[in-house]
Amino acid sequence: MKNPVIIKSFHNGLSLYLDDSMDFDMLLDEIALKFRESSHFFKDARMGISFEGRKLTEEEERRIVDTITDNSSLHIICIIGKDEDTNQNYIRALEQLAFHQNEVSNSGQFYKGTLKDGQILETENSIIVLGDVYPGACIISKKDIIVLGGLFGQAYAGGNGLDGHFVVALEMSPEKLKIGDFKYKTSEKQSKWSIRPKVMPKIAYVNDGHVIMEAITKELLNNLPI
Repeated sequence: MKNPVIIKSFHNGLSLYLDDSMDFDMLLDEIALKFRESSHFFKDARMGISFEGRKLTEEEERRIVDTITDNSSLHIICIIGKDEDTNQNYIRALEQLAFHQNEVSNSGQFYKGTLKDGQILETENSIIVLGDVYPGACIISKKDIIVLGGLFGQAYAGGNGLDGHFVVALEMSPEKLKIGDFKYKTSEKQSKWSIRPKVMPKIAYVNDGHVIMEAITKELLNNLPI
């Protein structure tokens, strides 16, 4: 019998090769076993993951990611593709967010985990969240907020009343977002939360009395009015 789950590493993360004929619940059991056996190898690593060999729905992808995180200390940042363009986006996202990590780590704090519906995380300091913020969850900081995952809930930064604060997320699709006294307004329909196949880190900041949300680029980081 062929191995139903094969884990392979590549430069930017992991590839999970999945049997396309096995019952999905049985496949989840095999995935759980694989990652329990290799948990000592991954430790607290943060990386992307791609799926090969089987077509999956978004719900199945989510269940696989939950199974991996429940059976190891591996933190899945996002689901990525094996094509070069997607991988380069992933690399740039981590490099760009590393800039903000270094700026915040001396005066802020870290929170490792996913914030689920009804949970509120409030702090006097800047904060880096190593996980997703689900719809119905809320982060409140007197300073800056960085989410190394998806921001799909609510975020309130700059509660100390000072200018120059920001919110950064690897995927930015908040229910509500406020920086200081200014709320972010959009006419776009918010997409259903999920881990997306493409990495699109964004930053929200205040400029001329309005909250601006833009994709992170090196040029933007060099010229931010914060």
